[in-house]
Amino acid sequence: MLSLGGAEVARGLRAVTQAWLAGSRCRALTLARAAGASRAGEGRPLVSPGPRGRLLSLSAAAVVDSAPRPLQPYLRLMRLDKPIGTWLLYLPCTWSIALAAEPGCFPDWYLLSLFGTGAVLMRGAGCTINDMWDQNYDKKVARTANRPIAAGNISTFQSFVFLGGQLTLALGVLLCLNYYSIALGAASLLLVITYPLMKRITYWPQLVLGLTFNWGALLGWSAVKGSCDPSVCLPLYFSGIMWTLIYDTIYAHQDKKDDTLIGVKSTALRFGENTKPWLSGFGVAMLGALSLVGVNSGQTMPYYTALTAVGAHLAHQIYTIDIHRPDDCWNKFASNRTVGLIVFLGIVLGNLWKEKKTDETKKNIDSRIED
Repeated sequence: MLSLGGAEVARGLRAVTQAWLAGSRCRALTLARAAGASRAGEGRPLVSPGPRGRLLSLSAAAVVDSAPRPLQPYLRLMRLDKPIGTWLLYLPCTWSIALAAEPGCFPDWYLLSLFGTGAVLMRGAGCTINDMWDQNYDKKVARTANRPIAAGNISTFQSFVFLGGQLTLALGVLLCLNYYSIALGAASLLLVITYPLMKRITYWPQLVLGLTFNWGALLGWSAVKGSCDPSVCLPLYFSGIMWTLIYDTIYAHQDKKDDTLIGVKSTALRFGENTKPWLSGFGVAMLGALSLVGVNSGQTMPYYTALTAVGAHLAHQIYTIDIHRPDDCWNKFASNRTVGLIVFLGIVLGNLWKEKKTDETKKNIDSRIED
């Protein structure tokens, strides 16, 4: 009896031990998965549980995901979940506004905010027009098949009405500017409407995108000064076009296989394996034009230091990119926000340096008069 009782106790202990070990393994696996998820989300904003079990985050995609469901397709149609395009449209505006500021002064914050609002609206309108034109193409490309119009979440009529709303709000922003700028801004609408068609016609749609996306380089200056100074605005506009040819060619390499199948053209297909030499040429042209802008606007050392940093950034982009890896193309494309911000910072600091330089000059002149 004692031996039977001991055997039962032993079996019970073994069962408890095995259950505990199994539980430990489950806990370890859970911790490992959590650690892995943490590593995968490294660099993303911290999240915390929100109402109705949703996660709250400061990322643009999370903000769109947390919006009311009926609104989400429209926000995605505007690409509010992918704000890099808005940045690339907005930054040339900031360059121009900052260059037009008086020596020693910061750029006009009211105009920067006004142009920021306009960039969100016009980028949204441009994406809506693009998706309306391209809905049949988008259905055939894996990366774009889930866009709201292509996926059937928004009808063509609904998107047309939404486009009208965006353009009406953008017109309200434009009417806050002087008459010269209103006329100049309205002139860009033809480019906005026709750009999506260019990929059907030419291997250089990125050039037309550059003409469209960098219109703010002209508009920002005129909003401050009342008209454009060709010696500053034209080389600034040209530098922006060269920049667009760089980043959008990189972007187009993501879709080159699908584009070949459906008959869509791009500079990525035009350049092929010679992409890097072409991008290098565009980079040199961009830096040369920005240097001319600096000379014609009397820029100072911080500006040219920023151009050196921009050159290094572009060189790293171009010579390390793997054009056959879509994820690397996306990362290099998205890094161009940094390029634009460096240029803006260089202009602002260079403008502030002008005041310092002017003060020193006045002191030297005063001392010479006293002597």
